[in-house]
Amino acid sequence: MSNKKFPKNFLWGAATSAYQVEGAAEEDGKAKSQQDVLNELNPVTDLAIASDHYHRYKEDIALMKELGLKSYRFSIAWSRVLPNGVGERNTKGIEFYHNLIDELIKNEITPIPTLYHYDMPMALVEKYDGWINRQSVDDFAKYAELVIKEYKDKVKYWTTINEQSIIVQQWTKKNYIPKKYINNPQIKYQINHHMNLAHAMACKYVHKYVKDGKVGANLSYAPIYPLTTDPKDQLAAQNANDLRNLYYTDIYLKGKYNKSALIYLENNGLAPKIEKHDMDIIKEGYSDFLAINYYYSNTAKAPESNAERIEPGLNLSNEKGKSAKGEIQPGFYEMVQNPKLETTDWGWTIDPTGLEYVLRELYSRYEVPFMITENGLGAFDKLEDDNRIHDAYRIDYIREHIKSMAKAIEFGVELWSYNPWSFIDILSTSNGYSKRYGLVYVDRTDEDPKILKRIKKDSYYWYQGVIKSNGEIL
Repeated sequence: MSNKKFPKNFLWGAATSAYQVEGAAEEDGKAKSQQDVLNELNPVTDLAIASDHYHRYKEDIALMKELGLKSYRFSIAWSRVLPNGVGERNTKGIEFYHNLIDELIKNEITPIPTLYHYDMPMALVEKYDGWINRQSVDDFAKYAELVIKEYKDKVKYWTTINEQSIIVQQWTKKNYIPKKYINNPQIKYQINHHMNLAHAMACKYVHKYVKDGKVGANLSYAPIYPLTTDPKDQLAAQNANDLRNLYYTDIYLKGKYNKSALIYLENNGLAPKIEKHDMDIIKEGYSDFLAINYYYSNTAKAPESNAERIEPGLNLSNEKGKSAKGEIQPGFYEMVQNPKLETTDWGWTIDPTGLEYVLRELYSRYEVPFMITENGLGAFDKLEDDNRIHDAYRIDYIREHIKSMAKAIEFGVELWSYNPWSFIDILSTSNGYSKRYGLVYVDRTDEDPKILKRIKKDSYYWYQGVIKSNGEIL
C-alpha cells in the first residue's frame, strides 16, 4: 500500500461514549439519564463506575498521545451539563468537558464531540416521555445551543445524534418507553422525526456560532445485499435499503424523506406526523459531512405473501439463510443472515468489503466527505499470564477495514477520519464487560471493578504503527 491513499492530515483516532466510559453517573451534579435507568431495570454493569474515564481522563489521554491519536470522538452527557434537561446549568459538568477538550488539544488530539448518544435526561422522560413528545425538539435545541456556544472556540468538528437508525430499529432498548406506547410501532417513526428536527437545529447552531465549523450525524450504516439473484430478492434489498438506510441519509443530506420508504410507512399507518414548516427546518439544517458507524452488512429477501410484521432486532440469527432475529416488513422485505459471511460471537457479519461498498455508494449519491466514527470487533478478550492481551483477531478485523477505506479513497471518496470503537474497553449496553472492543484493556469484570488498571493490547501497539506510517504499514 502507498501512504498516498490517506491524506497527510488524515485524522487517525478512536472513539467512546459518555455513559459507556465515564462513570460518575450521579456525581458532581450530574443527574440520571434514561440509560442509567434502563441499566437499573436490566442490570449488566454499574454505570456509576463504568471505566471511570471521568476521573482518569488525563491518564487515558496520555495513552492516546502515546498511541499517536490525531482525533478522539466522544460524547457529551446531556444530563451532566443540564441535570434536568433544561434550566439550570451544572457548572462542574461544563467544566469537565472544558478540561477534557483542553487536555486533548494540549496533546494535539482533535476533539470530535457527539451531542447525543442514547442518554436522554431521565427528568425529561418523566416529564413528557422524552423523544416521543415534540417538546424534546425545543429542549434539545436549547441544550445544543448551550454546548456549541460553550466550546465553539475549541471544537471545529461536531456530530449531533448517534445512530439514529439504531434508535428507531431498537426503539424499546435505546429509549425508556412507557408501556402505553409499546404496541404502537408508529411511535418510533415519530421519535425519528423529532430527532431529525433536533439534528437540523444543532446543525444550524454550528454554522451560526463556530467559525469554519463542520457538522454531521453519526449514522450506523449497513449495506443490504439481496439473498439471491431472484429479482424479487433484489427488489426486497432495495426496499430494505430505502427504509433502513436512505430514510435517514436523505434527510441529512437532501433535506427530505426517501420517497418510497415514506410511502410504505404511510400505507401501513406508520408515518410520522409532520407539522407545517417542519421540512423547511430540516432543509435549512444541512450537514457538511456524514459520520458512519460501520460494523456489519445485512441481507434481505422477499417475504412470504402471508408474512406478518416482525419488529427488527440488532443481532442476527446464526442459522444461514434464515430469518434474522428479526425483521419482516410485509410486502416489502425480510432480513436474513448472509450464507457467504462469517459472524462474530454475537452474530454480526464480518464484512470489510462492505465498508468500501458503503463509502462508494454514498459518495456517488451525495458527494460529501465522510468520517468513520465507529468500527470495531467485540470479543471475549483474555488477560494472559504475561499480563498481555493477544487480540490478533481485532488486528485482522481493523486491518481489513482500513484496506477497504484505502480502496474507497482510490476511487475518489473523500474521507477525513477513522475512529475505531473503542479506545478503551467500554460498558457494552447489552453485554457489559464480557464484550470488549478496546485497544486498551480495562481490568475489571461486571461484578468487580477491581482497580480499573489500563493495559495496552497487542492491537494498541499495531495501531500505533499504522498511525505512524499514515496507513502505509498494516
